Amino acid sequence: MENITLVAFLLLVFCFTNTYYAPNSYAQPVDCLASDREALIDFKDGLDDPANQLSSWIDRKCCQWHGIRCDNRTGAVVAIDLPGSYNRYGLLNPSGVVRPSLMKLKSLRHLDLSLNSFNGIPIPAFLGSLENLQYLNLSYAGFRGKIPRNFGNLSHLKSLDISSEVLSLHAETLKWVTGLVSLEHLALRGVDLSMVGTDWVSAINTLPSLVELHLSDCSLQGHIPILPSLNFTSLAVMDLRSNDIVSKIPDWLVNITSLHHIDISHNHMYGSIPLGFGEMPNLLSLKLLDNENLTANCSQLFRGRWEKTQVLNLAANQIYGKLPSSFGNLTSLVHLDLSDNHIEGELPVSIGKLCNLNFFRLSHNKITGRLPEYLEGIDNGHSRKPFPYLKTFDLSFNQLRVKSQSG
Repeated sequence: MENITLVAFLLLVFCFTNTYYAPNSYAQPVDCLASDREALIDFKDGLDDPANQLSSWIDRKCCQWHGIRCDNRTGAVVAIDLPGSYNRYGLLNPSGVVRPSLMKLKSLRHLDLSLNSFNGIPIPAFLGSLENLQYLNLSYAGFRGKIPRNFGNLSHLKSLDISSEVLSLHAETLKWVTGLVSLEHLALRGVDLSMVGTDWVSAINTLPSLVELHLSDCSLQGHIPILPSLNFTSLAVMDLRSNDIVSKIPDWLVNITSLHHIDISHNHMYGSIPLGFGEMPNLLSLKLLDNENLTANCSQLFRGRWEKTQVLNLAANQIYGKLPSSFGNLTSLVHLDLSDNHIEGELPVSIGKLCNLNFFRLSHNKITGRLPEYLEGIDNGHSRKPFPYLKTFDLSFNQLRVKSQSG
C-alpha cells in the first residue's frame, strides 16, 4: 500500500514538473515587430561600435539581441539597455549619432545610453517625443550643450539621469521639469545650472512623487527661498553638495519627514543649523561640512533624539560650546566628524555609548581635560570596547591630556 502511494506521489510530481516547465506560447521568446526591427537596425547604423558589442543585431529575432527587451505578448520593443563601461582603453564604448528612428518604437519604456562616448554631440531633442518612456539614462555619455526643454513632455517618466562631466551640459531653466508629474528620481550631477537662479526650488516642489534629487556640482547660486507649501513630501534623498549656494538652511527642510539623506556640503551656507534636524524621524545621514559659517550650540543641537542618524558630518563650520551628556544618545552613529569647529570643554563620558562608530573625528577643536581611559590607545590602531568597529580615530590638535602611567 505504501509503495502504491509512493508511486502515485512520484507520478504527480512528474506531471506537475512537466506541466510547469513545458514550452508554451508565453514562455517562448517572441519575434519582435518588423517595424521595430527596422528602427533598431537604422539606430545601429548610426553608431560606431569599435568593440562590436552589437554583433548579435543581425538576425530577425531582435528580442534576443544584446540590450533589447520585448513585450512577451506583442513582441514590441520596450527597452534598449546599452550602458557603456569604463575600461583602460577608453575607446571601446559606442559613439556616433542617435538617429530619430527611435521614435518609431512606440512602446519603448526604458532607454539607457549612459557611459558611452557620443563625443560632444547635442542631446537629441526628439527623445522628448518618446511619450511612453518611464526610464531615461543619458548620464556621462559624452553629450554636450543644452538639455532639451521638451523633456518636460515625458509625463510617464519615473527616472531621469542626465548627469555629465565638467559642466558639459547646461540648462537655462528647470521649469520644464514641472511636466514630469510621475518623476521619482532626478539626477543632474555636473550639469551647469548657474543660469537658473532660484527657480529650481519651486520647479522641484511641483513633483509630488519625487524620492531622490541629485544636483551636486551644478554651480547653483543664490539662496534657497521660502516655500509657502511643501509638495515633495516623498523626498528621501536631497544632494546639493559642491555648489555656490549662499543661503540660510530653510526651515521647511526639516519638515520633510520622509528625508533619509541630506547633503549640502561645500556650499556657502550660513546662520543657525536648525534644531529640527535632531527630531527628523527618518534621517540617516546629514552632511553640512565645509560651509564655514553655519553655527550651532552643541548643548542645543545635540539635545534632539537623532534616533536613526548613522552619518553626521558637520566639519569646518562654527559649531561651539560643550558636548552635552545627551550626545551619548546618538547610539546609531557610525560616522561622526565634527572637526574644524570651536567645540570646547571635556568630552562627556556618555560618548562611550556610541559603540557602533567606525569613524570618529573631533580634531582641530578646543577640547580640554583628560582623555577618557577607554579612548587611550585607540589612536594606535587598537579598536577595543566600547568601540569594536572603530577604524578612524582623530582627536588631534586639541588640548587633551593623556593619563600618565603612574596614574
